[in-house]
Amino acid sequence: MDFEFSDEQRAIRDTARELLAERRAGEGLWPELVELGWAGIGIAEENGGQGLGLVELAILAEQLGHACAETPFLGTALAALAIEAGGDAAQRERCLPALAAGERGGALTLAGRRELIPDAAAGEILVVADADGGTGELYLEAPIEPTEAIDPRRRHGLLRPDAAAGDPLPGGVAAALDRARVVVAAEILGLCRRALEETVAYVKERRQFGVPVGSFQAVKHAAAQMLRDTEMAAVATYYAAWSADFDAPSLPAAAAIAKAAAADAGRAVTAAAIQLHGGIGFTWEADVHWLFKRAQVDAAYLGGAASQRARLARLTTA
Repeated sequence: MDFEFSDEQRAIRDTARELLAERRAGEGLWPELVELGWAGIGIAEENGGQGLGLVELAILAEQLGHACAETPFLGTALAALAIEAGGDAAQRERCLPALAAGERGGALTLAGRRELIPDAAAGEILVVADADGGTGELYLEAPIEPTEAIDPRRRHGLLRPDAAAGDPLPGGVAAALDRARVVVAAEILGLCRRALEETVAYVKERRQFGVPVGSFQAVKHAAAQMLRDTEMAAVATYYAAWSADFDAPSLPAAAAIAKAAAADAGRAVTAAAIQLHGGIGFTWEADVHWLFKRAQVDAAYLGGAASQRARLARLTTA
């Protein structure tokens, strides 16, 4: 079985990487990405999207993570996954074309948790999913209170504690939550790859005692561990994405493994990047602090590594 990307998938990856490198992922990027169809890449064609799979969605999420982009892509994509899976015809018709066209923003969070919600803003589309029951509620005007977070390049919000119940999604959202965790894992993977690339480039150039610091054994070991963690996350993430696209029964376990591996890698790799940059790694002059900050939020979002391992244990012993 061939697990390499197809020509179309490689084209998506390369186009995204080139565009984001040119634009430096600054403000005003989102309208251009919407015009390219990225907002609806994972939404079915009959609902206004491009109808591609989770592998393609993960590829884009990875590249946006690599750029630490300032766009509402993640929230929009995850809300669409939940609505397409659990919504009725009227809910899908009302929400999905608007999300695919970038006319509305979206967000996804778990019920019963007062957690930071990436890309959440008052008045936009929000899905609150019950991870245990596999059900969800839809808010067309999200009762969100904006809040500051460690990652200032992305807006965040909290579901207001006095929020009334939303409209029930009649279908199940358990599989959509698995897919959502894979997309988050892919974004973390992009953060890890960028942190590793910048760190290797830096330790090759930074000299001490007349030689590059990358020649020191301790630095080599740390960089090798960063590579190991990143590649472990990559294998787990894309296997889970493949499982989703082929409706494999392994998806729940694969998604839990991917999110756990990526969460651990995101925290460890970005922290190591700051350390190996030395004193400059703690300053605004180095980009690695942006990667570290986003990785902290993403690692906890929709369940951190510990909760995913506990879930995996339940799945494998049931």
